[in-house]
Amino acid sequence: MTEPQLGRQLLAAHRTLAAELVVELEERGWPELRASQASLVLNVDRRSGTRLTELARRAGVTKQAMMVVVDELEVRGFVRRTPDPDDGRAKVVRLTARGRTLGAECRRAVAAVEARTRRTLGGRRYEGLREALDLLLETEEETA
Repeated sequence: MTEPQLGRQLLAAHRTLAAELVVELEERGWPELRASQASLVLNVDRRSGTRLTELARRAGVTKQAMMVVVDELEVRGFVRRTPDPDDGRAKVVRLTARGRTLGAECRRAVAAVEARTRRTLGGRRYEGLREALDLLLETEEETA
């Protein structure tokens, strides 16, 4: 039997952690929130807001895909778009008061998921995994 491809394993692990985050948020009173929406909320700079293009870069998705998520959260009252003070043509995505409350819950939910993952793997394996992933990402950034 051949071993699964590393990329497939990483993707499956990501999906598992994202699903756990969604469940954690549901249990905290935030039903119908997707992992991509939580990710956006976590990536918006709390004080100054963040341009859509930067949010897309941080999430590793297209600007168009990020625009869909921003639209969804804007309709629900979690974010708003405001003119960029440095470039009148651009918009900055900012968290509303409701969005800041959600952001705090998302940070707690992520911490809970990561704590469970640490318990499952054990401290040494957990830290080793994080170090290995950091090394892979650094190597990718250097070659890009």
